[in-house]
Amino acid sequence: MTVRSVVYSADGTTDYTDLAEARGADGTTWVRVSDGTPAELDRVAETFGIHPLSVEDVRNDVRPKTEEFDDHTFVLLKTASLRRGETTFEEEIRTRNVGLFVGDDWIVSLSTHDLSAVERVWGMVESEEGRLLRQGADFAVYRIVDAVVDDYFEVLDQIEDQIEAVEDDVTTAADIDTLEVINNVRRELLSFRKLLWPTREAAGSLARGDPDQIQESTEKYFRDVYDHLVQLVDLTETYRDLASGARDIYLNSLSLSTNEVMKRLTVVATVVLPLTFVVGVYGMNFEGSPYNMPELGWTYGYPAVMVGMLGVTVVLVAYFRRSGYV
Repeated sequence: MTVRSVVYSADGTTDYTDLAEARGADGTTWVRVSDGTPAELDRVAETFGIHPLSVEDVRNDVRPKTEEFDDHTFVLLKTASLRRGETTFEEEIRTRNVGLFVGDDWIVSLSTHDLSAVERVWGMVESEEGRLLRQGADFAVYRIVDAVVDDYFEVLDQIEDQIEAVEDDVTTAADIDTLEVINNVRRELLSFRKLLWPTREAAGSLARGDPDQIQESTEKYFRDVYDHLVQLVDLTETYRDLASGARDIYLNSLSLSTNEVMKRLTVVATVVLPLTFVVGVYGMNFEGSPYNMPELGWTYGYPAVMVGMLGVTVVLVAYFRRSGYV
């Protein structure tokens, strides 16, 4: 079923198939819609006086927010999970919208997919958890919001594991794949930060008790969720700094490696240069002129030149070794 409704109170829970009957029943009414058809969404919206634009917000890519209406409050959140193997910015973090409409004694949850955060709280109601049944509709909303935020920590833990692996790689055997992983982590953190900021604003409105549907006794719970979101934002900024630091370490390591290669090439070029000069000079073996080099006719001329070149090579290599170049 895509539309389910239950009415709960301290005495227990009762399932309903008729939405109007469920809303009029004593207790707290919760209507849960997962991937509902347009007709089902229209029926739910008409029964509870939900504006069609709010329903569209749930179905579209709209940033998290809290909106107050005359008889209810609309809270739009996004669940998050890390998507592996993607390279585009928008696809690093997979998000699913969940819309929570809370009245004085009713809740409507809308989502385009079955979401674990909603499933967990719905299961608490079905199992008749005493504390949840005794509280009002706003407390159930708190439980859902808290479950969504708890899942954010799992995403951040996965990103932290990636950062730790990258930090090990850049200090051992950094290669081009390491740089790609670093860039992926930075995109994930940017995408996650883009999600956290509006979610914190939405939770802040609930923590202050701005909506009339949020009881004063429930505000402290939403303040706890707000504190968790502040912590998540701080951790995200810290991990962004760590990822940037890992990238700097990688680039410095690459630069040092390039410098080492250049030093060795410089040594080779310095050694070869005088040898090239010598063989170039003795390659000019002109004949029939009094100005020709007399040693060209010397019996030991060739061995003498080779020994001299070897001596130059030994002297230069010894000098570079003593200077610390090789």
